[in-house]
Amino acid sequence: MNVQLWTYLLVGITFTLYIGIAIWSKASSTKEFYVAGGGISPLANGMATAADWMSAASFISMAGLISFLGYDGSVYIMGWTGGYVLLALLLAPYLRKFGKFTVPDFIGERYYSKSARIVAVLCALLVSFTYVAGQMRGVGVVFSRFLEVDINTGVVIGMIIVLFYAVLGGMKGITYTQVAQYCVLIFAFMVPAIFISFQMTGSLVPQIGMGSTMNDGSGVYVLDKLNSINNELGFSQYTNGTKSLVDILAITCALMVGTAGLPHVIVRFFTVKKVRDARKSAGLALLFIAILYTAAPAVSVFSRINLINTVKNNPYNSMPQWFSNWEQTGLLKFNDKNNDGNIQYLADPKLNELYVDPDIMVLANPEIANLPPWVIGLVAAGGLAAALSTAAGLLLVISSSISHDLIKNIINPKITDKGELWAARISATFAVVIAGYFGINPPDFVAAVVALAFGLAAASFFPAIILGIFYKKMNKEGAVTGMIVGILLMLFYILKFKFGVFDGGKAAVPGLADQWWFGISPEGFGAIAMIFNFLSALIVNRFTSPPPKEVQQIVENIRIPSGASPANIH
Repeated sequence: MNVQLWTYLLVGITFTLYIGIAIWSKASSTKEFYVAGGGISPLANGMATAADWMSAASFISMAGLISFLGYDGSVYIMGWTGGYVLLALLLAPYLRKFGKFTVPDFIGERYYSKSARIVAVLCALLVSFTYVAGQMRGVGVVFSRFLEVDINTGVVIGMIIVLFYAVLGGMKGITYTQVAQYCVLIFAFMVPAIFISFQMTGSLVPQIGMGSTMNDGSGVYVLDKLNSINNELGFSQYTNGTKSLVDILAITCALMVGTAGLPHVIVRFFTVKKVRDARKSAGLALLFIAILYTAAPAVSVFSRINLINTVKNNPYNSMPQWFSNWEQTGLLKFNDKNNDGNIQYLADPKLNELYVDPDIMVLANPEIANLPPWVIGLVAAGGLAAALSTAAGLLLVISSSISHDLIKNIINPKITDKGELWAARISATFAVVIAGYFGINPPDFVAAVVALAFGLAAASFFPAIILGIFYKKMNKEGAVTGMIVGILLMLFYILKFKFGVFDGGKAAVPGLADQWWFGISPEGFGAIAMIFNFLSALIVNRFTSPPPKEVQQIVENIRIPSGASPANIH
């Protein structure tokens, strides 16, 4: 069978599996819809969390970004994995003990204020819609190449699939679907990585292969080979970075604290029975995540070498079939500037004739390496699994923010459980439509969009959550002020330096880099906005009334392990 038939077969099987799980796990109550009834096992929740975590950005875009950025791309690995550890160890157990359905629910109750809840809802919607735009773009990229449909059509198909199991089963359906999606995506990522590692280095372990010598008898190490190729083409060495140290630290920090404030990941820890189970599932999820994240740098190196060796100074007419297939998507473009018929792939934009979208690197990697058709189809199924798993979690956050936090807790507190369930499903439907629009009109490539979402989460949620848990005297005035200051500052910075809204549009963006505050890019500014959030919250808190005694007692109870007795001198 050819690549397309294998892709249709494997995607069809996985989609049938997801739909079957959705029907089997249909939610019949709001508790099942929001937190899967609170009865998910640590193992299942660990796999679901890993799938939720490893989005299209992790599967499709991260290795592609690293392949182009080299050392600078390490911020994504450090930031995202470090952020997960921060979330799992520092925040998740306390939030689970608090026992609320959503992050806005926690903020509304902890800060004893409808205003705090509304601000939190608005922040959750902004973060989630920004994040989901990247996932829907990932779905469109996979469909456009492997199923040979227009990107927009691909996004619509993905919308229909995710709508089905997210609306029908809620968190219960999403959780068990994500268990299946994790198995698909990790298998799909690792199989070609193992194949190519063995092909290029003789090592079956990609993590080891990246540090090995080439399998061509030259005795040259893989990274040295890539450095020499990059030098030859005018690119900076793969193992050297071009970003300033302050920007690297800022981006890493923004991704870390943004991770710890992501509502769709936090809610995962509300689906288990006990705080102990939350800790277990967090640890298991970290192990599941590590399999992909430790292999991604190797995949980026192998794909970069294979791409350059395939196209460098070679005739355009002799390019393999995969080249023209990706050209049709618009994500790979050749412009013969000197009319010699050969592909000049160079760092100098005036001489360079080839545009390569970073999002294609992982998906095209098996084709470039000439792997069997079933491996290529498997990667397509894995990319869809990664994008859909995270999209579903984000859509649930959006729907629960509207139905539970706005309608149930503010607009209509007397709404019935059945009415709230229908409100959640209708909200999810509208959310899918809006997400589809952003997927068709994305602001940037997948990982860049996701990085902005993390910055928004860092600027808004993280300080409110940290102070809410570890500073019992933080009051509502301080928390609300901090969230508003942080999110508005981050939005201003994104609009100015990412979209050029105040300077003439996107064409002006490259020229604005010299004006970055403190030399920090929009992807890293979430760390600065977070600091302003903290400062604003603490200053306002200093000059306003402390929270009620009962709220302070709740915070004390959250921080004390269940069943603990007072310490005694023996």
